Amino acid sequence: MSLEITHERIAGIERLIRPHIRHTPVLRVDMADFGLAARPVDLKLECLQHSGSFKARGAFTNLLTRPVPDAGVVAASGGNHGAAVAYAAMRLGVRAAIFVPGVTSPAKAERIRGYGANLVIGGERYADALAASERYAKESGALAIHAFDQPETLLGQGTLGAEIEADLPEITTLLVAVGGGGLIGGIAAWFRGRVKIVAVEPEGSPTLHLALAAGEPVDAPAEGIAADSLAPKRVGELMFPIAQAFVERSILVSDDDIRAAQHALWDKVRIVAEPGGAAALAALLSGRYAPGPDERMAVLVCGANTTAVKFD
Repeated sequence: MSLEITHERIAGIERLIRPHIRHTPVLRVDMADFGLAARPVDLKLECLQHSGSFKARGAFTNLLTRPVPDAGVVAASGGNHGAAVAYAAMRLGVRAAIFVPGVTSPAKAERIRGYGANLVIGGERYADALAASERYAKESGALAIHAFDQPETLLGQGTLGAEIEADLPEITTLLVAVGGGGLIGGIAAWFRGRVKIVAVEPEGSPTLHLALAAGEPVDAPAEGIAADSLAPKRVGELMFPIAQAFVERSILVSDDDIRAAQHALWDKVRIVAEPGGAAALAALLSGRYAPGPDERMAVLVCGANTTAVKFD
């Protein structure tokens, strides 16, 4: 496991970024409301974080701990990381260029532009946008902020683990959606086996699932309803040994499972979640994760950047 992503460093970063992020709420629900056997489940609503996702934690960590040149910062993103970097840059008075793929949702693109960043479409998939952003960083001298394979990014996302433990010290199991793995890597590094961490991924982009089977990060498909947030080419090198040590398993859910979870969150508790943000709950509602009778469950709802809900 990376020696840089430690409990002590995450705690220090939490103190550093606390003035810049929200302590997001927890909502306790009964699974009977969702048509399942009655049991309490806690939803950690990180979808209510600044910029609409947990990514604000890693963005502020990068900008507050690394020297930022006059050229500003650059990031490649399916949308949420870009919005978070753009938001943090706006709040701290830094220039930002954000490269996104063509699959990025209009809601995320609009949010990035709204924060004043220079938005560039850099190909069709995340890997294309990443390559374009790397060329820009080399030519301009801008500081590159990686969405998941960067120590500062993992440390920032790990502060969510600290917050969850403070809010929910009694939980035994936490379901977390996975794309590149920065979120689950940071959270798992915080808990270090004290809570069972279960990864949830779309069937169309099983990055961690394939990596765990192969024993190393490998290329994976990048398809499905959550492709703009949970479909990088492969999981990060930094997070992988953390996942091997502290992630109990990876569960795959279908696009239909994710859509059903999105609708359930809105219909039953009036929470708006994007597909990636609802993926972890999809594992529970679909029955693909069946908790034991003594498990105390928590589910991370990690993003809300969507136009799926229309207001008349």
